[in-house]
Amino acid sequence: MSIETLSDQELAVSTQDSFIEQANIKDQAFFQKASQNRLEFWEDRANELSWQTQWDQVLNWQRPYAQWFINGKLNACENCVDIHLKDKKNKIAIRWEGEDGSISEITYQELYDRVNQLAFHLKSTFNVKKGDRVTIYMPMILDLAIAVLACARIGAIHSVIFGGFSSQSISDRIVDSESSLVITADGGYRRGATLPLHQTVHEALKSVQHHCKTLVFRHLNNDISSSWNDDRDTDYEPLRSQNWEPVNPEPMDSEDILFILYTSGTTGKPKGIIHTTGGYMTHAKYSTRAVFDLKDNDIYWCTADVGWITGHTYLIYGPLANGATILMYEGAPDFPDKGRFWKIIQDHKVTILYTAPTAIRAFMKWGVDYPKGYDLSTLRLLGTVGEPINPEAWDWYFKHIGGENCPIVDTWWQTETGGIMICNLPSLAPSKPGRAGHALPGIQADILSPEGQNVETGGGLLSLTEPWPSMLRGIWGDPKRFEDVYWSRFDTYFAGDGATIDNEGYIKVLGRVDDVLNVAGHRIGTMEVESAIVDFEGVAEAAVVGIHDDIKGQAIQAFVILKEEMKETETLESDIKAFVANSIGPIARPKHIVFTPELPKTRSGKIMRRILKQLAHHEPIGDTTTLANPEIVTQIQSKISNTSK
Repeated sequence: MSIETLSDQELAVSTQDSFIEQANIKDQAFFQKASQNRLEFWEDRANELSWQTQWDQVLNWQRPYAQWFINGKLNACENCVDIHLKDKKNKIAIRWEGEDGSISEITYQELYDRVNQLAFHLKSTFNVKKGDRVTIYMPMILDLAIAVLACARIGAIHSVIFGGFSSQSISDRIVDSESSLVITADGGYRRGATLPLHQTVHEALKSVQHHCKTLVFRHLNNDISSSWNDDRDTDYEPLRSQNWEPVNPEPMDSEDILFILYTSGTTGKPKGIIHTTGGYMTHAKYSTRAVFDLKDNDIYWCTADVGWITGHTYLIYGPLANGATILMYEGAPDFPDKGRFWKIIQDHKVTILYTAPTAIRAFMKWGVDYPKGYDLSTLRLLGTVGEPINPEAWDWYFKHIGGENCPIVDTWWQTETGGIMICNLPSLAPSKPGRAGHALPGIQADILSPEGQNVETGGGLLSLTEPWPSMLRGIWGDPKRFEDVYWSRFDTYFAGDGATIDNEGYIKVLGRVDDVLNVAGHRIGTMEVESAIVDFEGVAEAAVVGIHDDIKGQAIQAFVILKEEMKETETLESDIKAFVANSIGPIARPKHIVFTPELPKTRSGKIMRRILKQLAHHEPIGDTTTLANPEIVTQIQSKISNTSK
């Protein structure tokens, strides 16, 4: 690959000819068809699935409610499992590695058997029917994927909860969805410790008034007698030895609900995002193949937990619908040492890696010696997800993980969109570090002014201006909130993010518009400041928040992680402040910098900015049970009390 300068004077990375020649999508005709006849384009994508009954209308759009592939019937599990039995029954579907180094793998035939076995018991033992809600709270093990697919097979609506959430978070979601069953496990592993999942569910159900059963998988084989309730709990192990019969995949209307996924919002009641079957599966299968250039011989690793939308779409539904071999890993990226991810890639010969910028910045902090110690030559494509990636992290990922041979797909999308909306397809155009790129074929994304006018170049508000198949169909039990949150700003879907677009149509997502600081009347995006700080040599990661300032209204407080070889000095803080002021302007100079070994993050790697804001304002912190590193809060607290005086 080579780096060249494009017309807007930003560096762009061109893709190797050998990659382009073999790419699934390698000419602009794909884009052209999507723009010339969008509905026909989506109809072609839907036809890549197996339908039990064909639709009779592609789209009915009554803003803000869409219906896609009307009266068509299909089953998501059938499209992920059954359709592959003819040609791929002996192909590995899922390869799993545990934190302790255990490895398991199952073929598509074995996946079919285990999904059907569980589906049979869901129906016969628990009387779960089409439309019933099933909450899933499990570690990242094979049975988690099997549980998701078994629910889809019988038409039950699954609600997966990330395995690090607190009992109160679980209780809120069970109550809101009125789940009749919780599928959980005796526990899971994390950094050598065990997570008491069954105990957490036990605590959660104490505040659930309606009748709710639990099905418990044995993973740790530990003693959970203290949280066991014979009237409520069923051990799955004895059921494995009982007779079972294959379960016919439930015919699901295209608009029947496939799953509810609750956003982990830091304030207010969590939003139960609704996704339906036909449109979601259409986009999941198409975007996985297009964005990741997925081939039949790939070993594909999306590092996201299934508790997040990324794990739904790009670990389970999208790759399996394409008949891929996927890798699942239960554990942390730094256990037993900071080379764990690279060892996994080497051992399993991973070809596609999809991970988060927060993880990449952590890898940067740990240094290049860790990835240098492993053979990463099987990698052929890299991806990022979860937040915008700053150019320095992009460059590090490109050089030290991809060996300057792997294109990077920087993807922007949301729980609400169901799948990737913006991402540069590397076979069609060079990539610009820090810019997600163009909207995918079939997606219409525009940058709008506050008045709703289209912005040709420059900054504004990111909006999806035409309906797409995998769009959310509402918020569970709260249609008014759905309309108010997403459709009240414009007459199109407002994503809540700010973005810029350059003169070649490349989109750069800046982050949430509510993460905008107002310093002396100047609006500054937190992402812009954070990116500038990370560009300073020796800085691995940064997060900034606004603090009160008597003169400016708001000032900037930064939390900075240094690379391991970098040491704090008396002049370092002033040097970073001057660097930011020079990069953006004096108005962006941080007032305070707090050096910290870590930032408070969830187990999925997302920075908990709510906690940083509360720390900066000396407010009560509240619940930290979702954090991977709750101990860091106290460490930052002690530092900040001295820094901000």
